[in-house]
Amino acid sequence: VNLTFIQSRPTGAELGSYHFLIDVEGHISDARIGDALMGLKRICEDVRFLGSYPRADKYATEIIRGRSDKDFADASSWLTAVRNGNLT
Repeated sequence: VNLTFIQSRPTGAELGSYHFLIDVEGHISDARIGDALMGLKRICEDVRFLGSYPRADKYATEIIRGRSDKDFADASSWLTAVRNGNLT
């Protein structure tokens, strides 16, 4: 996931405790963005999703090989097959 903005702000709760704000290239409906958000939710105490909006410049996001929605779907299908005993 390509971060286009990251900012840390102290929470005021205790020393070393911060809030992070991020902007990323992509949309919540993209598998790679969903996967990244699930990863954050697993390890962060609190995750707040503020929204998902189209790019203002209208250019398509460049997706690196292996990170498209089809690649995520193929990997998920492969894992399901392996879990079901199909090791090919």
